[in-house]
Amino acid sequence: MKLGASTEATSAVGTEFRRTSIRTQLERSGILLLLAILGAVFTWREQAFLSVDNLFSILQAASIVALLAVGVSITLAVGGFDLSVGSTAATAQMAASYVLVVWHGNAFAAIAACLALGVGAGLFNGLLITRLRVPDQLATLGTLFLLAGLQLIPTGGRSLATGTILPDGTETTGSFPAAFLALGRARWLDVVPVPVIVLAVVTLIAVLVMEFTRWGRVVYATGGNETAARLAGAPTARYRVAAYVASGVIASLGGALIAARVGRGDVGAGNSLLLDAVAAALIGYAVWGAKRPNVLGSVVGAVFVGVLLNGLTMLNAPYYMQDFIKGALLVGALAFTFSIGRQATR
Repeated sequence: MKLGASTEATSAVGTEFRRTSIRTQLERSGILLLLAILGAVFTWREQAFLSVDNLFSILQAASIVALLAVGVSITLAVGGFDLSVGSTAATAQMAASYVLVVWHGNAFAAIAACLALGVGAGLFNGLLITRLRVPDQLATLGTLFLLAGLQLIPTGGRSLATGTILPDGTETTGSFPAAFLALGRARWLDVVPVPVIVLAVVTLIAVLVMEFTRWGRVVYATGGNETAARLAGAPTARYRVAAYVASGVIASLGGALIAARVGRGDVGAGNSLLLDAVAAALIGYAVWGAKRPNVLGSVVGAVFVGVLLNGLTMLNAPYYMQDFIKGALLVGALAFTFSIGRQATR
């Protein structure tokens, strides 16, 4: 009897171990599995979905959101939340356009203006948070509105291109040089869009810094327990400021790519960027079961959103249904991943 009971107990333990292992694998790969299922469904309904041109078109469209999501994930890692990334990108693309068509600058000057604006926005956020003790969400929300208004003032609320009439009555005569437009429109080897290459480089650098350097470890430590990190000797205020500066610079780089792609300063360019970037960064929590902000997961989240929107567009889904479908799938995927993770932990 004792031997039989022991055998049954061993079998039960083995079964439970296998169940836990399956739950762990589902937790780690749930989002990727859903991404594969979406790809299969869209390909089944529309064969052109899986073409090389369309796949790189998805990556090109998702690259801007992914860049902003990388910045958001860095601020999340430090215990903050940058809500100003969309406005930073929108203001940066207006700044680049202003340098080109009003001041007759070159591509280098336009990109420098974008990056300078990103540094300024990040420093402003960081100093509000660390010096004036304004909560992260409130500080960056204020910056969001400041930048959203600032981008409208130089042009009187108009989009900016060659021939635009400015508030003082003058007409812009500058143009977007080919070198600048190539940043958003050129393709390496006539296949890979330049924005995708930029995203790959930024992602690689961010992953290496966040996951394999002391700077990244201190960032995560600050986000996990700022008091403990400070008592251990880390200059946590500097790290928080640096995280927001990094987010601002990456967002402004995204803005430069927007301007290069559309060939004008579009006042409505940043309307949906924030929500999509935040969604991508939060999806990153569930990728590979990380359960924490991570750069690579945020990029996967942006690709997930890009695949979903591209597939729905190819299937001619009504535009007023797309946000609902996107939200339902995101909520379902995150709920499934985290509930499976709790069961596996238990």
